[in-house]
Amino acid sequence: MASFPADRGREQLESLEFVERAEDLVLYGDVGRGKTHLAIAIGVLACRRMIPVRFLAASSLVMRLRKAKDENRLDQEPKAIGRAGPVIIDELGYLPIDIDGARLLFQAGADCYETRSVVSASNLESGGWGDVFGDGD
Repeated sequence: MASFPADRGREQLESLEFVERAEDLVLYGDVGRGKTHLAIAIGVLACRRMIPVRFLAASSLVMRLRKAKDENRLDQEPKAIGRAGPVIIDELGYLPIDIDGARLLFQAGADCYETRSVVSASNLESGGWGDVFGDGD
């Protein structure tokens, strides 16, 4: 069963106001709870409203950023990704990411900060994100 914070619900998600305000959304829960399904639904709704969307698995995003770094175009890749309204990053934390990949992923997220929404789907609680971004114990 999905649950929402007391001040957020289906109506707020469907309005996409969080996208207009460049706020982030974290979809957290155990495997099989519908996080990816909900992220896709948000993306489809945004597309229907003519808002461009990027949907990437976290591991694919890291590989894309590594390739851009290797090709000396790392400054251009976040801009290409960032042309979207919301950027949806699925499966954050499902696969381990080495320290270099974690730094690239963190930088991509930082580049989005306060300029566009990032919707992240993860099975990790926020306390476990340090392991994903390379600063966990």
